[in-house]
Amino acid sequence: MLKMIIRLPWVAWHLSRGGIFGHLSGVLLFPPWLRRLMIVLNQLMATRNPERPGIALAQALTALGPGFIKFGQALSTRSDLMGADVARDLATLQDQLPAFPGATARRILEREFAVPLDTVFADFNDTPVAAASIAQVHFATLSNGRDVAVKILRPGIRARMDRDIAFFGAIARLVEAIAPATKRLKLVEAVAQFAHYSDVELDLRLEGASASKLRDNHRDDDGIYVPSIEWPLTTEEVLVMERVHGTRIDDRQGLIAKGHDIDAITAIAAKCFFFQVFRDGFFHADMHPGNIFIRDDGVLIPIDFGIMGDLSVKDRLFLAQLLNAILDRDYDTVAQLHRDAGMIHPQVPVHGFAQAIRAVAEPVMDQPMGKVSLGAVLGQIFGLARRYDVEVQPQFTLLQKTMGMAEGVGRQLNPDANMWPIARDLASEWAEDQGGMLAQISAIADKALAFGMKLPDLLDRAETILNRLDDEPEPPKPTHHFLWVVAIGTLSGVTFGFFII
Repeated sequence: MLKMIIRLPWVAWHLSRGGIFGHLSGVLLFPPWLRRLMIVLNQLMATRNPERPGIALAQALTALGPGFIKFGQALSTRSDLMGADVARDLATLQDQLPAFPGATARRILEREFAVPLDTVFADFNDTPVAAASIAQVHFATLSNGRDVAVKILRPGIRARMDRDIAFFGAIARLVEAIAPATKRLKLVEAVAQFAHYSDVELDLRLEGASASKLRDNHRDDDGIYVPSIEWPLTTEEVLVMERVHGTRIDDRQGLIAKGHDIDAITAIAAKCFFFQVFRDGFFHADMHPGNIFIRDDGVLIPIDFGIMGDLSVKDRLFLAQLLNAILDRDYDTVAQLHRDAGMIHPQVPVHGFAQAIRAVAEPVMDQPMGKVSLGAVLGQIFGLARRYDVEVQPQFTLLQKTMGMAEGVGRQLNPDANMWPIARDLASEWAEDQGGMLAQISAIADKALAFGMKLPDLLDRAETILNRLDDEPEPPKPTHHFLWVVAIGTLSGVTFGFFII
């Protein structure tokens, strides 16, 4: 806490210049005195940019370094906290920094591999092809002739990120202490989620594991290919992955020049989104255009697996129903789904919440279907947390960001297409299958319960029969313990039989 207090003035100065107090003064969950203080501080210190209110904040976060850049990207999913316009500006944060020297990269590799570099690579390009805040990527050729991409963590980045995350956590706890009503925004949980994803990015073995899992999930799917990992050469600080060749998905003219069917690529992208979010519950959460390539044979190839999302079956069922209700403009159902999921307080009237959803969603939904942004609609709904007692779910805010990215990529690729009807049909079919499975499980449970309720009577009858045989010299009388073993075994067998039928 002491380190946070010492560092706070420097960070506060940069963020105040970026207009952070003005943005936060609109959060009704803060007490009135604090909101008034923020307004005064904003008037005294903020840099003015009336057309793009979030740009100055994005610039301030960039000046504060990698941890703040990453946190700004995370805040871009929190329109409930920052407002839709600021969240949109923060989404433009470029995760790029000057590259560290190729000689430094070579030293790191030789330290990690514990052998001279020329025994591993036939060729290593000292000039990186990408330099982000966490790591940079070099192309190389292994001694066996295989082309690879080599991702290397920035020197000292873990200590710097740990320091920044501790700072964010302290600030989140301080805000909740000053304004207890902000606990519904789950700021501490959001920082914990950010810390989790940062930890994955800072241990490249975990990123390799995510790539491997996604590769397994899509192994039998046509139209998508996930690169393989060179596990013997992958460590905490180095990830060596199969190099992919293709055209960026946002290079529409380049794709057309190579003879690709743009509509077919759009359909593949929509199916990949559905497979990851609904079927598998494990999705790529950083799907900007630079992370998706189209191979010459039309196969979609994702790269960079540092940020992945997880969804439970319950979350996926909620989202499938929500997707249908939004596209049907059935706002009463949208509100009821939030109530059933425990995301709004029982005292909040569902009808009033539905009307608020209609007010923020209709301006978006009135656009041509090809221009409708479900990510924007979800962001608007999450933004109602300022007015209603909405329990914001961190896993959904990450998904909302992913949906926004997917929509942006889709529109760059095919401005006239709408990927959501494709995903909707697939999601509806999946939800129906899941509903049928849950109903079957419920019926099985009912049968098992009915059998269990009959069990005492069955035991009494068995004991009566055995008592009648007491006078017979043989066979020996079973004990009650033996009866319970038989009964429990029978119950287990019957229950197991129901499941495998």
